[in-house]
Amino acid sequence: MGGTRAVALLALGSFAMGTDAYAMAGLLPDIGADLGVSVSLAGQSVTAFTLCYALAAPLFSAVLARWGTRTVLVTALVVFVLANTGTALTGSYAGLLGTRALAGAAAGLFTPAAATAAVALVPPERRGRALGLVLGGMSAGTVLGVPLGLLVAADAGWRAALWLITGLGAVALAGVGAGLPPVRGAAAPSLRSRFAALARPRVAVVVAVTFTQTVASLGLYTYLGPVLHRVADVGNAVPYLWVWGIGGVCGSLLAGTLVDRTGRPALLAVALLGTLAAALTLLPWSGAVPGLVLLPLLLWGAVGWAFVVPQQHRLLAGEAGEGQAGAAAVGLNSSATYLGGAVGSALGGLALAHGLDARWLPLPAAGVALAGVLFHLIAVRVPAGPAGAPGAGADGLDAGTAPRDAGADGRGTATDHRDSNGTGAAGGATATEALERNTP
Repeated sequence: MGGTRAVALLALGSFAMGTDAYAMAGLLPDIGADLGVSVSLAGQSVTAFTLCYALAAPLFSAVLARWGTRTVLVTALVVFVLANTGTALTGSYAGLLGTRALAGAAAGLFTPAAATAAVALVPPERRGRALGLVLGGMSAGTVLGVPLGLLVAADAGWRAALWLITGLGAVALAGVGAGLPPVRGAAAPSLRSRFAALARPRVAVVVAVTFTQTVASLGLYTYLGPVLHRVADVGNAVPYLWVWGIGGVCGSLLAGTLVDRTGRPALLAVALLGTLAAALTLLPWSGAVPGLVLLPLLLWGAVGWAFVVPQQHRLLAGEAGEGQAGAAAVGLNSSATYLGGAVGSALGGLALAHGLDARWLPLPAAGVALAGVLFHLIAVRVPAGPAGAPGAGADGLDAGTAPRDAGADGRGTATDHRDSNGTGAAGGATATEALERNTP
């Protein structure tokens, strides 16, 4: 099988993973009604998926480092297909949680291995494009696949949407199993190197701020359907999810350019997080004017997806250093992305279960985002720590950070799409090296 065709199959698998991660968010009312549980309890299925993804990505990639990359990919796709088949067939809430947890673990195993395979299957001059395709498949799954799944569910029920995801995974499994050649990937960062990276104060700050952002953004997204129903009496959330997704695509494409032009990734991260807080604060009152709800949704999608770019740029351009340390730091940041989504989903479900009107759920999410801004502004003056990581400057932001293209490779090819593990490909050799090292 040619490298381009193999990469396309890996991208299809990533698309299925991205769709699976958050398609459940729009199906919660139907799932709850079918299984006899509340929307808040049904929402814990998203928590189960994202939590197991966050734990599986670093754990499995380190424990299974001796496995061949092709073997890891096939194993992950088999588990993914079986888990989604189980979700589509389940008749109990316990079965729902168990199969969603298994699917999340499979996604956490597949995504970093797919990134490793992508750079190994093509010549060096095409690695940026290959990574952009595979990692972009994850974001495309969330942005495009989720509304598609909801359209299918509207006509044929929520289980049909799961069968669609299962079919996508089965096609990817058949292609990878039949034609993907043995792939020799670079070693994944060990668990010890990941914890060592977290011990660096500046890395810990970046990872912690990423965690707060995803608690607010991805956690609230789980309950977007009920929120829109209460805010603007929305019966069909699909068009609104498209608007959110369009914002996400625009944000992910423009963020790298902004980082490159300003050379101030930390300042950009603060601005994006503050904008997220403002958009979520506006959301509960936007239903008073017809169509106004689209504005905070568009902003939310744009800044939510753009945020990963400056964060990743900071880790790769100096906060953690190059090589294994940088790869380990990016892996931690990606795990924080899904761990934040899991925590946000769990907290949102608890709030709804304790009587909070879904209309007001964006307000505590906005508070978490604002807390992230304040924490960043306070903690950014923490000394750089060992290994000569650059310290904060006079304004506490971005001193000593050289401008660097976080959104394009040397040919201007966009590679900084957010993938299911929260990372994209930053420009230059450092980013490629980090992703080659199988960072989840």
